[in-house]
Amino acid sequence: MTKIGTTGARAGMVPLALLAVLAAGCGTQRAGGDAGAGGPSRSAVASPSTPKDFPCPGESPTASPQPSTATPSPTAPPTDHYAENHGFMIPFELHGKRRCQGLAAVARVREALEPQRRRGRFSPESVRKALVGLGYSGGQVQAYPGDGGVGFLIQVDDYPVCVEGSLAGNPDLDGATTKADAFGGYPDHEGCDQPSGGH
Repeated sequence: MTKIGTTGARAGMVPLALLAVLAAGCGTQRAGGDAGAGGPSRSAVASPSTPKDFPCPGESPTASPQPSTATPSPTAPPTDHYAENHGFMIPFELHGKRRCQGLAAVARVREALEPQRRRGRFSPESVRKALVGLGYSGGQVQAYPGDGGVGFLIQVDDYPVCVEGSLAGNPDLDGATTKADAFGGYPDHEGCDQPSGGH
């Protein structure tokens, strides 16, 4: 009986000793002490890095930077929580090879829709047919009536790389325009369609 009790006491002391060792290492730096002498300063906080972009095929090396869809990092506490609560609706930017893939998809889409833009005759059906003609499956393409024209959304691949835009206007009056932009989906959401709710 004595042996069992001793073994139990020793087993209980191992976590207690480990806790004592861990606690001894905490709080050894005093306020006003030299933080840089023995290690990194407290101000050296790791921040996520943005992948470096490079010129894509057909793009000049001095291309103008794309507008950022990312929210700026807060330097002061936000005055309201609108941006925080609606962050799930801000699409991811594409970088590196995925950015080049997105730019190539945008160029193909613009070229496919150019005949309809010049004629000024387009409908959701004709836009969808032109985009499916590029090799995208019917499930990857959405075309719908939009502000004075037709809006479209394509899921180029499963990353996802998405292309969203519109074909609108009248070439005889104000000129028809084709708008198309590539992005990388949304936070906490699969696919390319903008989520209606988040957390």
